[in-house]
Amino acid sequence: MNKLPAQFKLILPIILILLFLTSPALAKMGCIKGDKVQLRSGPGTKYSVKWEYGNGFPLKILSKKGNWIKVKDFENDSGWVYKEYIDYKPHMIVKVNKGKKKKINLRSGPGVGYKIIGKAYYGVVFETLEQNKGWAKIKHESGLTGWIKRSLLWGF
Repeated sequence: MNKLPAQFKLILPIILILLFLTSPALAKMGCIKGDKVQLRSGPGTKYSVKWEYGNGFPLKILSKKGNWIKVKDFENDSGWVYKEYIDYKPHMIVKVNKGKKKKINLRSGPGVGYKIIGKAYYGVVFETLEQNKGWAKIKHESGLTGWIKRSLLWGF
C-alpha cells in the first residue's frame, strides 16, 4: 500500500479547515434575512408553518435538503427555512429572563464599570459587531449600539 507523502499529510488538514471555514453552507450559525420568514415542519411549502421569524433572528444550522435548511433557534425549536431567507451575518438574541419583566443592560463599553446606555428584554435581536473578553458589541435595528455581557446572549 502506498503511503501519502509527508507534505500532503501536513497540507490536507489545513485545506479541509479552510474549506470548512469559507463555505457558508457549512457554517454552524445563520440568521433570518427578511421579515415574517416562515419556519416549516418539513423541507417544502406543503409543510405546516411552525413559527415566523423577523430579520436577523439567529439560528443554528443543522442540515440541508435541496433548497431548504434545517435550523434550530435559541429555544430549541427546529424546522425548515427556504435557503434564500438565510444569511450568515452574525446576530445574537437575549436569552435570559424568559417570562419576566426584567431587562438586561446595554453599556457604553465592555464591562460593568461602563455607563448603562439602554436595556433589553428577553428575545430582543441584535446585530453582532464585535466580541471582546466575554462581552459583545451589538447594534439594535433602532441604531442603538452598545455592549452586553456575552453570557446573556445566544447566537454568534
